[in-house]
Amino acid sequence: MQQSHVTEGRISMNKNIKKAFGKGKAFIPFITCGDPSLEVTERIVYAMEEAGIPFSDPTAEGPVIQAANVRALSGGVTTDKIFDMVRRIRQKTSIPMVFMTYANVVYSYGTERFAKVAAEIGMDGLILPDVPFEEKEEFAIPFKEHGLDLISLIATTSHERIAMIAKEAEGFGISEPKQAEKMASQSDGVIVGSAIVKLCEKYGADCVPHISTFVKEMKDAIR
Repeated sequence: MQQSHVTEGRISMNKNIKKAFGKGKAFIPFITCGDPSLEVTERIVYAMEEAGIPFSDPTAEGPVIQAANVRALSGGVTTDKIFDMVRRIRQKTSIPMVFMTYANVVYSYGTERFAKVAAEIGMDGLILPDVPFEEKEEFAIPFKEHGLDLISLIATTSHERIAMIAKEAEGFGISEPKQAEKMASQSDGVIVGSAIVKLCEKYGADCVPHISTFVKEMKDAIR
């Protein structure tokens, strides 16, 4: 990942997310919906579950993730198509899943409508990296009403704000693949994004077994 972050969850943590952190160190993989296709994204989720991990389903910043977003959008991915994919996934698995996207995506879809649909299809929470912690209530309130967590991100350079945000935190994750073992010793779990997205870019539709192997290795590293 281009920048490491700490994840923060509210005290009233979604029970599915809380369960994931109750089984030891959590490895949270991070991919872009629709890269290289929604069909492959769905297969990646199932492969990750077989590796025994929770799953985060986002779009995000940084050149690697930006390129993945371009590939996904070029393939015709939309919010509603992603929702449909989640409906299919939820017929086969109950692993924790969190959307990561930008505030404008939620706002343009309709915040209340987005929260309602996300809850109905079985999502567990949302990360909006461009919403400052101090301004999160506009989104947090409707999502909380539907039983979903709005999880804040903290840059490691935000020294004076970390203590304030961490007061509400129940789980942390900070990582790059090489840092996984070290970071897991200092946190409740780790998040890895770009390394997985690079496998999608390199192998395209054939990426699933490569991602599965990588995830298993990362999971072993944090145990």
